[in-house]
Amino acid sequence: WSSDVCSSDLNISFHFGHVNDRICKNSRNIQSLQKGNKKQMINFIAGEAGIKTSAFIGILFAFAATCLVMWKGMGMLPRDQGREFAVDGKKSAGKPRGAGFLFVLVFIVAALLFGQVSREMIIYLILTGAAMITGFLDDCAKTPWGEYKKGFLDLLIAVMVAVTFLNFNSNEVTILLTGASFAIPPIVFGILVVVLVWVSINVTNCSDGVDGLSGTLTIITLMIIYLVDLLQSRGDSFSYLILLFCVCILGYLWYNATPSRLMMGDAGSRAMGLFISIAVLKTGSPFLYIPVALVLILDGGLGLVKIFLLRFLKIRILTRVRTPLHDQARKVWAWSNTQTVFRFAIIQIMLGAAVIFIAM
Repeated sequence: WSSDVCSSDLNISFHFGHVNDRICKNSRNIQSLQKGNKKQMINFIAGEAGIKTSAFIGILFAFAATCLVMWKGMGMLPRDQGREFAVDGKKSAGKPRGAGFLFVLVFIVAALLFGQVSREMIIYLILTGAAMITGFLDDCAKTPWGEYKKGFLDLLIAVMVAVTFLNFNSNEVTILLTGASFAIPPIVFGILVVVLVWVSINVTNCSDGVDGLSGTLTIITLMIIYLVDLLQSRGDSFSYLILLFCVCILGYLWYNATPSRLMMGDAGSRAMGLFISIAVLKTGSPFLYIPVALVLILDGGLGLVKIFLLRFLKIRILTRVRTPLHDQARKVWAWSNTQTVFRFAIIQIMLGAAVIFIAM
């Protein structure tokens, strides 16, 4: 009888021990699941919030760093000699020139620190720096570089942009107005990209002649492209680079607003033109460049067309129109510098509003 009692006690204790082990295991599983869920939630919140916080800090950093670098570095920049044939060109003599060297460097650093850069983006940053360097060397030269030399360097950069873009992107083009898409043969597409980049660099460079003009127009153009990217659900890592670039230009405009304390020079205008062309290529609608940069095209491009036709075909056009158009506005139409900047900007914003409506 005592042996039966002992055996039953053993069975009962074993049973309860087994149940207790199962309860402990289930409790540990529940705790691990709760910890896992908390960890996933923390990672999700930290990921979303972390990316947005980093982007926010990056924008603040880009603006503050640009302002600081401009303030500290303007004394080390070369001095402008004044432009003989430009309206009020002599007034710029003695001002620091080549400030594009500073704000483009800040942009590249900010992009590497806060942007989600891929191999493609790194190549674009290098090419933007190359465009800036070629312009800055011209700004520093005692004798300005010849047109053919600068044009050839722009052509090399344009070819590298075309090769890079085709290596990482499709040769398919979308017409924003109709939504229709079609493929262009790679060689033809590459040639068109080279033309786009070369034109964008040079028309932006030629529009740089009034305090704040080319910088303001570039920001408007880039922000239109940024909004089109968002509306077309194309927002990617390059879209954030657009914001960083615009913020760096704003830091420069802090010192370039009339009356300016310094000028961007070719170092800034050539880099801006290159960046605009890359930004519009990344939308997948390269023909969008015409409406979103029309004021830059007309302001800087008409002079290029006049020179080309006269030099190579001996054809004279627009003989009563001064080019760039901002000289016509100030000299003939008697607009002040502020009126020129504001009115040109108003026209481009109006065009941008139309483009954004089409993209919706």
